Amino acid sequence: MKITTFAAIYIGSYEVSLKIFEISPKKAIREIDHVRARVEIGKDCYQKGNIGYELMDELGNLLLEYKKIMEGYRTDAYEAYAGGVFRDIKNELFVLDQLYIRTGIRIKVPSNSEHRFIGYKAVAFRQEFDEMTRQGAAVVDVGGGNLQVTVFSGGRVITSQHMVLGIMRLREQLSSIQNAVAHYEIPIEELVNKDLEVFKSLYLKDTKIKYIIFMGEYVTDLMKKTDKKGSQLATVDKFVRSMRKFYRKNIDQISAELELLHENDPLLVPYIVLYTRIAEELEAEEIWAPGVNVSDGMAYDYAERHKILKPLHDFDEDVISAARQLSERYEGFSPHIDALVEMSALVFDAMKKVHGMGKRERLFLQTAAILHDCGKYVSIAHGAECAYNIIMESEIIGLSHLEREIVASAVLYNTYPMGHYTELADRLDQESYMTVAKLSAILRVSNAMDRSHKQKFKNVKAAVRDKQLVITIETVDDITLEKGLFAVKAEYFEHVFGIKPVIREKRVYK
Repeated sequence: MKITTFAAIYIGSYEVSLKIFEISPKKAIREIDHVRARVEIGKDCYQKGNIGYELMDELGNLLLEYKKIMEGYRTDAYEAYAGGVFRDIKNELFVLDQLYIRTGIRIKVPSNSEHRFIGYKAVAFRQEFDEMTRQGAAVVDVGGGNLQVTVFSGGRVITSQHMVLGIMRLREQLSSIQNAVAHYEIPIEELVNKDLEVFKSLYLKDTKIKYIIFMGEYVTDLMKKTDKKGSQLATVDKFVRSMRKFYRKNIDQISAELELLHENDPLLVPYIVLYTRIAEELEAEEIWAPGVNVSDGMAYDYAERHKILKPLHDFDEDVISAARQLSERYEGFSPHIDALVEMSALVFDAMKKVHGMGKRERLFLQTAAILHDCGKYVSIAHGAECAYNIIMESEIIGLSHLEREIVASAVLYNTYPMGHYTELADRLDQESYMTVAKLSAILRVSNAMDRSHKQKFKNVKAAVRDKQLVITIETVDDITLEKGLFAVKAEYFEHVFGIKPVIREKRVYK
């Protein structure tokens, strides 16, 4: 049994960490070392909008030290990620280039959706996760620049929302008054309350949450203070009472009580206030703090991608669930959507040897089918454009930014003509462009078969025969409309795939 040694480097808003893991099919993932250093990148970012030379030099020296540690452990592989703070700086590309030239470490800057999904994997791989989400749970990932709340009910994703309530941002916003008041818990609460109240009113109207799953700095230390036995689980009431006792205490007193190594950390109070207000506002029963972060997620992501570990959780189902919830929010017509999802999947499966796409692209097609009509809630005349914007502005847990672009574009070009690659190169690379063309072609002919939204077809079958996609259907209804529109959509389909779709009708009499 081969044991893989993996290193995860994460550059956050105020800290750069290195975690070393051993990964094996039998023992799963085991952390063997954790090194961290305080580097306040967020301070430069949120004040100046870029990373200066001195800070870049400090980062370079630190990464060289981490490289030596990795060499000492003889790591088989590594990943280096930078958090959202890098997406906010003006000189991101120059900093990444200089760090690579100096250290040889290639740093990736994932989109917010990719970043949160990777961190979320560290929790979803735990055995407790699926049972908690079945009973209702909110995964709350608190970072330096922002926080993400993903809500589950009945094991399905209800929503995933990004809020600009990161700890470093809060600190910088309140830096001018921090020294002017004896205790600044109240200003912090006033700053976060509105966003939390809006989130609750918009997304938790009919959803009961039993568990809050916290991911973030200091939460493990705070849970130890709540439960002396060191449990990862505590009631919300007990947690809130424990946190409220820290109010009116200074940082030195809090650090001493928690026995923290980092004394005088100005981020400690914002963390406590934010955890407290989230716990109060979401009205859950219990809090679970599994003690994992994005670095752990990087290890799980690597293990999954290299087929060392198989996840217990169905991440594809999260995408489908999130898409259905989004469709319902914008009054999607369910019978038609169900018919379109089924029809498009049928066509996709029949054409596997023609289109060359796989399981992931099939998921994109299903997601596009579910969301193709959501824009009509905003504008019937410009539904496709509105649907594109809704999808691009929504967090769909499990889809990267580029994957969301593929889904949104497939929806857009289900209605509008798709331009030449050069016209879309700012949004799609060549491979993604081809994927969108294929998905939109399948979506067009599938959608044409239920244009009346009356689901006239029964016992539908599809097969490729002699350069034709033959779709055999049974119906008792008049399908003049569907046949006419199908012929129009077939032209684009033939242009993309080089085969012609045809309908073979079996008339069924009542």
